[in-house]
Amino acid sequence: MKQAKTLAERELKLVLAYCATRHHAARDRLAVLLGHWAGLRAKEIAALKLSHVLNDDGTIRDSFLLSAEETKGRKARRVFISTRLQKEIGSYIGKTKLRQVNPYLLQSQKGMAFSPNTMCQLLCQIYKACGIEGASSHSGRRSFITKLAGKGVSVRVLQELASHANLATTQRYIDVNDEQMRNAIELA
Repeated sequence: MKQAKTLAERELKLVLAYCATRHHAARDRLAVLLGHWAGLRAKEIAALKLSHVLNDDGTIRDSFLLSAEETKGRKARRVFISTRLQKEIGSYIGKTKLRQVNPYLLQSQKGMAFSPNTMCQLLCQIYKACGIEGASSHSGRRSFITKLAGKGVSVRVLQELASHANLATTQRYIDVNDEQMRNAIELA
């Protein structure tokens, strides 16, 4: 099976610009960024509840725990939220009228939770509309891991962030491009 395309920064900017034109712009932007900036799978994005990301006082958490039922592989995992993703979540919550009866962070236009399948479809639809060939709901996750690897983050740390049981799985996520190879030879 072919792996999902990793997106370059310019492609992510294109996707975010497209999201800004959509009816549910803030929701779609956050769905994309949860993959690209936190490495979440579509199933995990769909499962996110307000209680995952909000402290009791309404501030945005810096990490949260996904239960075994909310993850692939049925293994609970801690997800860390970067400062810039915390700002995105805060902005989204501030400008979105979430239905209070629904505890989910990202809600469909009917105010319901997304299923993992409908979240996959949403992300694929966004990438397809942007003309990005080979992109799928897993592109954000692969881009997240590849970008961190390119910045020198250890593969062992990446394995933990991705919650992969096997280091070889994490290594398969990492794409190598010409720019990385040019930068590498300059270190010699």
